[in-house]
Amino acid sequence: MTAVDLRVADPRVRLAGISDLTTMERGALTERLPAWARAQLVDPAISFVSSMPAGGRLEFVTDSTTVELEAVFTRLEYAGITPHPATVDLVVDGELIASEALTQTDVIRFPDRMAMEFQIVHHDPTVVRFGGLPPGAKHVEIWPAQNASLMLRELRLDDGATVEAPPPSSRRRWVHYGSSISHCMEAEHPTGTWPAVVARVNDLDLYSLGLGGQCHLDQFAARTIRDLPADLISLKLGVNLVNVDSMRERAFVPAVHGLLDTIRDGHPDTPIVVISPIICPVAEDHPGPTLPTPAGTFEVVERPDVLVLGALTLGRIRELLEAVVAQRRSSGDADLHYLHGHELFGAADVDDLSDGLHPNSAGYQRMGERFTSYAFAPGGPFA
Repeated sequence: MTAVDLRVADPRVRLAGISDLTTMERGALTERLPAWARAQLVDPAISFVSSMPAGGRLEFVTDSTTVELEAVFTRLEYAGITPHPATVDLVVDGELIASEALTQTDVIRFPDRMAMEFQIVHHDPTVVRFGGLPPGAKHVEIWPAQNASLMLRELRLDDGATVEAPPPSSRRRWVHYGSSISHCMEAEHPTGTWPAVVARVNDLDLYSLGLGGQCHLDQFAARTIRDLPADLISLKLGVNLVNVDSMRERAFVPAVHGLLDTIRDGHPDTPIVVISPIICPVAEDHPGPTLPTPAGTFEVVERPDVLVLGALTLGRIRELLEAVVAQRRSSGDADLHYLHGHELFGAADVDDLSDGLHPNSAGYQRMGERFTSYAFAPGGPFA
């Protein structure tokens, strides 16, 4: 087969939804945050989730009837709980035609979910093979697993096959920022994350900054969004601030304004939808932090009453976000919109919370369908 070296950027393969590559010993690590932003990070977890290509994909045009991807995938395992399955999807000319489950990946194993001690288990690089593709030139998209970090190695095609970059697209560019509920590690397929569902149904060019556990209104995220080309922007904010109790009301409201101010510096007239948290029963009216239990669910931590003043609950975050958007709209930003998170996933959906916090695949599918109905309906913010 003919090989394309993916350890260096090749202009014939578009790395959509990927900022850049970091050269590693075993391959090129995909990064969704740019290098200057990663240099400002303290928590190593955000570097890892940034290297998971949620919403990212490899795009190219080829007449090959076989496509192979050689790469190193790495998943997380906590307290002996088997990681969610990781899958690679193949889309040809806009249609999902095949999926390949990854049976063996590298694993970062944390024996205790609350401890920082871990071990790394290495395996041989994975080769994902898709055969029997239709003849002739076609637009191919490889959607790697959204719940594993990715080091690219080689793309392999039939001997003599052509490969070239896809032509410039007229699709609108959608940039989305959010937490694990936008990263969607629990989805069974990378095309089944709710941002991917929305993007595919509405023919959008997705750049996802769904960063599991790491949506804290950081200025490096705001500047990244500011500098990305974008026709549509959505921001799903709030739950991570409760999860780790990282802000109180005094810091939260100015931080939301700061996030929006920075984004508006680069996108003064772009439609922006601010989405508040979906339902999480234990944190609706109780401040965080939320901590994992041995059963794989989440619980809140009790605190003395003296420490509750100004602490954020999901209910209070929704009130504050709605007020921020209303204030800015009254000041002239008619392209800023607010969506209550329960409109995407609310009380009637709690049976599809896989662990009390994150939706399962069915829940993510519904979220994508509901966001489409809201945002792209006649008169909607993205119509």
